[in-house]
Amino acid sequence: MRTLIRATLASAMLVAWGVAAAQGVVTQRILSLPAAKVIAEAALAACAMRGFHTSVVVVDRSGNVLAVLRDELAHPVTVEMARDKAYTAVVFRSSTLEFQKSTDDPQRAPQRDVPGILALGGGVPIIVEGEILGAVASSGSSQASDDECAKAGVAKAESLLRAP
Repeated sequence: MRTLIRATLASAMLVAWGVAAAQGVVTQRILSLPAAKVIAEAALAACAMRGFHTSVVVVDRSGNVLAVLRDELAHPVTVEMARDKAYTAVVFRSSTLEFQKSTDDPQRAPQRDVPGILALGGGVPIIVEGEILGAVASSGSSQASDDECAKAGVAKAESLLRAP
């Protein structure tokens, strides 16, 4: 009886290992350039409608820049700040406002010192069906307005982001 149980367990482990070993390729959804453009344009327009001259950056799931838009009157530093906010949102998988609040905790505060991280509101992750595809960030208005503009960009592209 013990031999039968051991043989069954050994067989089950071999099958499980074989399934895990067979997955040599991972498939993931990628944020398209057309969707990134829609998100960036909508976020920039949302802030412009409020009278702000901002910059918007959209990054992919790895934090690489896909789209950059800068209002003609936006301060040059807003481009880099938007890039850092978008990178922060994708790396920490949360809005930069949430990240800012969570790093008020002295245990997490050193995360703010990582190069490319910016703990200012205005960056939001782009999440579809629980999977992070990238992030968008706005810079050049208040932190709350930048956050709202970035969210407006994601909302505008919702139909493009749904799985077929």
